[in-house]
Amino acid sequence: MSKGKRKMASGDVATNRQAAFRFDFLDTLECGIVLRGSEVKSLRVGTAQIKDGYAAVSGGELWLHNVHIPPYGPASRENHQPERPRKLLLKARELEKLQLQVKEKGLTLVPTRLYFKGPRAKVEIALGRGKNAYDKRESIKKRDQERETQRALRDAGYA
Repeated sequence: MSKGKRKMASGDVATNRQAAFRFDFLDTLECGIVLRGSEVKSLRVGTAQIKDGYAAVSGGELWLHNVHIPPYGPASRENHQPERPRKLLLKARELEKLQLQVKEKGLTLVPTRLYFKGPRAKVEIALGRGKNAYDKRESIKKRDQERETQRALRDAGYA
């Protein structure tokens, strides 16, 4: 069994698979992201990490924090800071709606995908509620049961 990278959808730069384990998603939203030139080139190489990222509203704007976009080698002198906060682009109505929902206890904005849609970089953020330890154990049980079912079907010659 290979321990290499998992396949992502075409156009995806980074996915946060751990987020589905840590959070129950209530809603997802696609946002534009404000990037510098060297960040776009680095994303096209496909080496970003969004595992520890989160989004927060401050000053009436939505910001993406703790997303690591490594420096682009050929842009040595004009490079960017790898983990700087990046502004996310939303319509004012959507931002107000998110702001009200985040004020509710226990909700947070988590980036789940970073991808290109045409020439533009996009971030999919999810409004999520953190899972408790017993919820995580249930997720593990469910995943194991599905895996056993698929294995049994495969061994029986159905898949």
